[in-house]
Amino acid sequence: MAFINLKFAVVGATGAVGRTLLSILAERGVPTENVCAIASEHSIGVTVSYGEHSDLKIKALPLFDFNHTDIAFFAVESDIAKLYIPKATEQGAIVIDKSSLFRMDKDVPLVVPEVNADAIALAAKRRVIANPNCSTIQLVAALKPIHDVSPIKRIVVSTYQAVSGAGQKAMDILFNETKTVLMNQPSTKNDLFPKPIAFNVIPKIDDFLPNGYTKEEMKVIDETKKILSADIDVTATCVRVPVFIGHSISATVECTHAFDMKVIATSLKASKALKIAKTSDQFFGPVEAAQEDEIFISRLRMDPSVPFGLSMWIVADNIRKGAALNGIQIAEALYRNHRGLLRKK
Repeated sequence: MAFINLKFAVVGATGAVGRTLLSILAERGVPTENVCAIASEHSIGVTVSYGEHSDLKIKALPLFDFNHTDIAFFAVESDIAKLYIPKATEQGAIVIDKSSLFRMDKDVPLVVPEVNADAIALAAKRRVIANPNCSTIQLVAALKPIHDVSPIKRIVVSTYQAVSGAGQKAMDILFNETKTVLMNQPSTKNDLFPKPIAFNVIPKIDDFLPNGYTKEEMKVIDETKKILSADIDVTATCVRVPVFIGHSISATVECTHAFDMKVIATSLKASKALKIAKTSDQFFGPVEAAQEDEIFISRLRMDPSVPFGLSMWIVADNIRKGAALNGIQIAEALYRNHRGLLRKK
């Protein structure tokens, strides 16, 4: 049985990530009849695009039967995932979950296939595989080739995250606020961001915690350690910026021993997930990364402030690579190397 003949369900099919999941499944050649688009009861009767020439009718999540589903992608908030993922797994599906619900569960693998695909085997216990935070995905994919050359000791991370990470409503707010400013109209307070996002940057994503970090910053810290190594020290500052698509990261890395930058560059170039700047003065921004599968690396340079350090700039499409594509790649790695976890035919 080929990968394209598996039965897939996309839960949250009307959202940005769900629609991108459907688009990528169509690109992979999965037939329309092998894909179910799932959303809330409010979306019954709605159709979503599947590829360039097909549509799928939305089916209601509360009524959906997962008994004929091999792999279910959940692109919904944690409260919905908590309610319905147990139903999907009990009915025999393997779940790839985008929410933060299971990411730090010790019995659930947190997977970026280019980094730790072998962890998929751990899904045998709970039948759930967690998709990391979008910023974590591009960060650890960029760090793994470095870690393989010289084990990483400490990482200092600053993220510059697009509003699409907060959903369609956030994108609408940025659009409307930008139009308001440019047309010199009275501003209106939005109920999503603590301050205006147009022509501004906001160093707060999610709620503040007692330690002074935000939940988003702790996700980056904890998930990086779980995926790459618990021995790495990580600190992070996460900032929302007035960009629609594409997260950017400034990462300063301290390694445990000396390395040759040419060897580091060769290791980075060997990763199929990464696109590396050809010259030291070439750099990438979110515009180049939008709608692309690769993670873009530029501004790679030595950090003279520590004995074995380097700095780099990392950019990726947070909706495509940072959520949907990573989930599809997990499914493909599952099919290639851990087929025994799938429903027995």
